[in-house]
Amino acid sequence: MGDSRIIVGLTGWRDHVTLYEDLASSDSRLAAYSAHFPVVELDSSFYAVPPAKNIQKWISETPESFQFVVKAYQGMTGHQRGESPFSSHGEMLDAFRQAFTPMKEAGKVAHVLCQFPPWFDCQRKNVDYLKWLREELRMFDCALEFRHQSWYAPEFKAKTLQYMKEDNWIHTVCDEPQIGERSVPFVAEATNEKQTLIRLHGRNEQAWQTPARGESWRKIRYLYDYSEDELKETARAAEKLAESSEQVYVMFNNNSGGHAADNALRLISMMGLSYEGLSPKQMNLFQDD
Repeated sequence: MGDSRIIVGLTGWRDHVTLYEDLASSDSRLAAYSAHFPVVELDSSFYAVPPAKNIQKWISETPESFQFVVKAYQGMTGHQRGESPFSSHGEMLDAFRQAFTPMKEAGKVAHVLCQFPPWFDCQRKNVDYLKWLREELRMFDCALEFRHQSWYAPEFKAKTLQYMKEDNWIHTVCDEPQIGERSVPFVAEATNEKQTLIRLHGRNEQAWQTPARGESWRKIRYLYDYSEDELKETARAAEKLAESSEQVYVMFNNNSGGHAADNALRLISMMGLSYEGLSPKQMNLFQDD
């Protein structure tokens, strides 16, 4: 059955066409997705705090044990571009907490993922902001992902990890192209006894340096197909982290070329993982007669 502490999933559920080849309606994709994986990263919450009806729909479409990694709204992590729909940070946090309380009460929030941008570097004002945000989100388990290498520089790495332990952050271990200060190394260390998160962005160095503008960027940034050896590396890292955390979430974000689902299913097979409580795979069960 493999190690039940290792939970594999994908970022988003709409783009993985190999999972839905026989599916008539895109409206059923989340239900179809949950026949394959026990967790998904909810990325739409990064772009807007979802309305209550959407959240209730996602709760009802998924099995009781299904989990969501909820990506923090962009205004919470310094990504906001253009005018904010909120008058203050307080209003924004209130809206986010209110939106996801029903999902938390349903037992379906694995954690909130706070992914900070490449310009969020290791300096005092940013550490202060992390402390403030963690307090505002204390009702949730929270994962922290950096994109600036300074947090793991020799003089700061130990302090970064120690702070995350003290403030109860889940460490996001990133696999991504290594292109300098705007990427972080693969640091396979746990900071939370309950959970650790591994996010696999691919290793496409050229695409990683492309400016984040328009749809063309989205089509190439995460264009990568993990090899058998690279998946074995991931498996070993997940197994090692499972010695320090009760659960290790492994999320594939290499979606640009449609490789994420196949890579994730291959990892599940390789590690001998099996998940109970998935949705049935006979998709006609989700269709109207």
